Amino acid sequence: MALSGLSDAQVKKACIEPGLNLIHVQRLLKKLDYPSMQFSLYFMGFEDAADIPADEDERTKWCLSRKATLELTHNWGTETKEDLVYHNGNSEPKGFGHIGLNVPNVEEACKRFGELGVKFIKKPNEGKMSGLAFIQDPDGYWIEILNHNNIVKITSG
Repeated sequence: MALSGLSDAQVKKACIEPGLNLIHVQRLLKKLDYPSMQFSLYFMGFEDAADIPADEDERTKWCLSRKATLELTHNWGTETKEDLVYHNGNSEPKGFGHIGLNVPNVEEACKRFGELGVKFIKKPNEGKMSGLAFIQDPDGYWIEILNHNNIVKITSG
């Protein structure tokens, strides 16, 4: 079955409208936009809205330090293309490309992945965003390996 790309508005609606939630009991904890690289990150979690900090830097660190935070990545532009067919999102045309897992120590996690023979797309100190990594599962899907302290450094400049 072919699925069209999701627009930002559709993602927001799916995150907040009862009965349409991406994951019925999760809520959108934080959204980060990266205009220069044309992607957005949506962080979903099992948290009470009253517990979410108002300060943006504190909110970023807080949402990424929860026991179960799911990161969804939206690569901009795919939602406007006609006849778009769903795929893993990491090759053209790009779309929701990967999930992200928050770990206590990115370097230690990556050392273990290396010992297990896991394929790396990006190691922690490569590329524009230092301190995070991307690995690939056997089906070709990307998984970001991140730590909340590193993301706060990246987002707060």
